[in-house]
Amino acid sequence: MWNQRLDRLQEFPFRRLAKLLSGIDPPAGETFDLAIGEPQHEPPPLLAETVARHAHSWNRYPPVDGTREFRTAVCSWLRRRYGLPSDALDPDRHVLPLAGTKEGLFLIPQVVVPEAGAGARPLVLVPNPVYAVYVGAGVLAGAEPVYLAAEQKTGFLPDLDALEPELLARTAVFYLCSPANPQGTIADRDYLARALRLARAFDFLLVVDECYAEIWDRAPPPGALEVAWAESRSFDNLLVFHSLSKRSSAAGLRSGFVAGDPEVLRGFLRLRAYGAAVQPLPLMAAATALWNDEAHVEANRARYRRKIDLAERKIGNRFGFYRPPGGFFLWLEVGDGEAAAVRLWREGGVRALPGAYLAVPDARGHNPARAYLRLALVHEEALLERALERLVAVLG
Repeated sequence: MWNQRLDRLQEFPFRRLAKLLSGIDPPAGETFDLAIGEPQHEPPPLLAETVARHAHSWNRYPPVDGTREFRTAVCSWLRRRYGLPSDALDPDRHVLPLAGTKEGLFLIPQVVVPEAGAGARPLVLVPNPVYAVYVGAGVLAGAEPVYLAAEQKTGFLPDLDALEPELLARTAVFYLCSPANPQGTIADRDYLARALRLARAFDFLLVVDECYAEIWDRAPPPGALEVAWAESRSFDNLLVFHSLSKRSSAAGLRSGFVAGDPEVLRGFLRLRAYGAAVQPLPLMAAATALWNDEAHVEANRARYRRKIDLAERKIGNRFGFYRPPGGFFLWLEVGDGEAAAVRLWREGGVRALPGAYLAVPDARGHNPARAYLRLALVHEEALLERALERLVAVLG
């Protein structure tokens, strides 16, 4: 009595980190957890105020496709954010709410991964380093994951020119994350257009995880929807995922959405009716209000930008430091991420995530993230300043 596909999944990165540091005592005094990318900013008061105003609807079952007010707010935001025309998005065809993007990213292969034929399993392409959910989604849908190295020499994005036609012909889903976790890389319009052309030429689904799209340093990242519309005035073979967790510091709200190909979304809605989590109506009302408000997002972005400024001052040119174009992670080259994580905890009381735990070794045993540490710039600035001073003192 066991789904053997579970045996093909790696342990989640934070469990591996807990085992690595188990039994190691940090120095006495203050410790710092920079491993988990959980937003620590206060969510805007608008969230709680809206939930309270809609308390009368706690006794109602929410519809699987959400409220029309929510879908309309999302479409309006997408038009504003990506310069899409008024006729580009239909709230009844192009958008569905999610109880956080994690569950949507995990479930979508169930819609589009076909049964294996002629002894060849369908493929799910993922960047490497990878968000583990992409891998679990593909494996438990019956597909074989293919890890595409996203290293410095390829701009921390998969090399599209290296994808062979034979591989693409078996592909069911291609996951991209832009801005990328952990490197902060942004896929430009040309890259997104090339990826979309491949999806359409080989009839697979391009899934672009844009959950960090509202946390950027110098310029707003382009979106896959705007690229698709400019290419063909359609969203065929494309889904994008967005979340309020980072944009609005509302991870506990568990609210996001998926937008794009209406045929795929029709199948997704059918699947979701059987067992997906559905957000309660008071929470969906709060999410609607948050998508309609930009002031709190601008303030949030400014706070993260100040933290990157702080990191640049404290780290300087050490560890291959660069300002991440998007997101709130530092991707530091330290030689051996695991060894550095142990030293940081033992000598400095700083918890950081080894890059290798976010990646999978290739057939030659090469892990493209072995030399790196990921640090999450989520805490308030004074705490971060002390943590970064410890990091430099220990690894400097």
